[in-house]
Amino acid sequence: MSQPVLLDNTVLTNFALINRPDFIFNLWPGACTTPAVQTEYAAGVATHQLPSDTWHVLPVVTLTPTETAFAERLHPRLGAGERTCIAVAYHQKGLFVSDDLDARRLAQAYPIPTTGTIGILLLNIQQQRLALSEGNELLARLIAFGYRSPVTHLDGFV
Repeated sequence: MSQPVLLDNTVLTNFALINRPDFIFNLWPGACTTPAVQTEYAAGVATHQLPSDTWHVLPVVTLTPTETAFAERLHPRLGAGERTCIAVAYHQKGLFVSDDLDARRLAQAYPIPTTGTIGILLLNIQQQRLALSEGNELLARLIAFGYRSPVTHLDGFV
């Protein structure tokens, strides 16, 4: 896999809540996640009423021993999902997609490129898959679901 796009649970959860996994797959048809993220999402399905079938086609990568060892050395304050995504993104020169600020800062220190929910919405607007007004409506829905967004509107970015 060349330059994988690794999705963590924060992003999986957000796009499942608004039922728009297509916003991710249209940008990155080969997007994937790790077994640890899959486990975190499954826990959310059991406890937070997340839809169980949103990500059934999302590939799950198997970490190499080197990636596993790297993930185990990362700060334990991060969840296993973030650590394993960072490890794969680092070793395979991929993109780490997360809304966890601590995880993004750590990834950027390696330096691994990052984006998150806001970036995904903006890319879909830029590629005309989503109108700005619709993007703002979706962002408002995410905030209502509990997403701690750094902004309340996307207007300032386009």
